[in-house]
Amino acid sequence: MTPSHFAFSAAFTLGLSGLALHRHHLLSALLCLEGMMLSLFVAFSLWTLQLGSTSFSTAPMILLTFSACEASAGLGLLVATARTHGTDRLQSLNLLQC
Repeated sequence: MTPSHFAFSAAFTLGLSGLALHRHHLLSALLCLEGMMLSLFVAFSLWTLQLGSTSFSTAPMILLTFSACEASAGLGLLVATARTHGTDRLQSLNLLQC
């Protein structure tokens, strides 16, 4: 395993552990998801550069587009929950309430 592969897999693992262990606020969960997506984007971009093929060159851009859509939807949910519940703490949110 090359040092760059190790660095990006470690960044993804840190984001995943942050998402699993430190979910106190919705914003921290969204930041962990964004870190995971960015590490995947950089690793996928390096993989396409190593292959040297142009057929895989659009895949990192599609991943980055989905990451931007996920971030905008997450921030919209953050604003909606902050307005309705008054806080972004995940313990105060109940999915069964209307």
